[in-house]
Amino acid sequence: MKGRPRIGVALAIVVAALVCTAAALASSNSSAAKASVQAAAISCGTTRTIGMAYPATGPATSIGSAQLHWAQYFVKRWNALKANAKRKIAIVQGDTQLGVDTAFAVKVAQSFASNPKILGVVGPAGSQEVVASTSALQGGGIGFVSGSASRVSLTDGVTDGVNRQGYFFRTVPNDANQGPTVANYIRLKIKATRVYIIDDQETYSQGLADSVQANLKARGINVTRDSVSQSTTDFSSLIAKIPGNTNVIYIPWQLSPRAQAFGQQLKAAGKSITLFGSDGLFDPATWTIAGSYDSFFPIDTNAPSIKAPGAPGPSEYFGVPSYAATQVVVTAVTKACADGTATRAEVRKDIAQTNIPAAASVLGFKIRFQKNGELRFGGDGVFQIQPGGTYKRVG
Repeated sequence: MKGRPRIGVALAIVVAALVCTAAALASSNSSAAKASVQAAAISCGTTRTIGMAYPATGPATSIGSAQLHWAQYFVKRWNALKANAKRKIAIVQGDTQLGVDTAFAVKVAQSFASNPKILGVVGPAGSQEVVASTSALQGGGIGFVSGSASRVSLTDGVTDGVNRQGYFFRTVPNDANQGPTVANYIRLKIKATRVYIIDDQETYSQGLADSVQANLKARGINVTRDSVSQSTTDFSSLIAKIPGNTNVIYIPWQLSPRAQAFGQQLKAAGKSITLFGSDGLFDPATWTIAGSYDSFFPIDTNAPSIKAPGAPGPSEYFGVPSYAATQVVVTAVTKACADGTATRAEVRKDIAQTNIPAAASVLGFKIRFQKNGELRFGGDGVFQIQPGGTYKRVG
């Protein structure tokens, strides 16, 4: 009777050892497979593949739709050139559902990392998605270029303890540029003395709100800070808290339908206060509160590519920097494929060495990157919504 427990214990030890060994082998095999995909030189063939991580569904669908359409527009123009007959581009799409759960962005990043055909990635769209996706994309050795993620910490290599240098790049200025631009316009042009700032509890929004708040407070402007969930549709309790003598309400949100609803409810409550949005709200099809302001990415609306027949319209201008991001990735992939094969490491190196002349850029200036992945040139502009919903650049 006393011997059986010992046999059971022995068997348990053996089984546990086998389980641990199997787990270790699985982990080793997984790591080896990942390393293999990361370092593999693939045959480029006549069609080269890139990934695009964007919100195809969820609350930020309008943002994702604009980004996809501009990316597809670049690829369509590229593939139509005779010179590119044997070096066409295909896009594998991944739905990150921005504003729902960053787990979707992680899943997309993992699928891209394990797909040996994908040489580079456009996106993700949101700063919080970049934070969540970095491990998987870096693990797969993939360079990724966002056309909208603007949080400063993504490139400082310190704040979130992750160094993305050589992997992450963006074709938009960071919040350190947009924040002061907004604050200076509010202070010097609108001449506001009382400002109410409302973030939407997301990484992107909080970063911009922090920047504008700090800038205004440092210059003696009376600032009140508040917060609201992206899922909110009834803003009555929030509006009731806003003093009637407020000059400007700054809403650096990502969902234009929410901003439109907020503006309409504010007016219905009898409060005539100027609204100031951010690049995430640049949507002439939805965000149409006349007299409101918006800061936005540097784009050249007169660029030949933007004016050409078949280009997405002004209501989707939010996606223009994603055209630039696609141009960067495709150019790098093409360069890396010059000898018929390419690795992800080669593509990352060529992204870092991007040098697209101003004449070929939709941003209005030459596209080059600093070592940390930031643009070397360009800054944000300020637009005002006109009666009828058109956007006019005013600063």
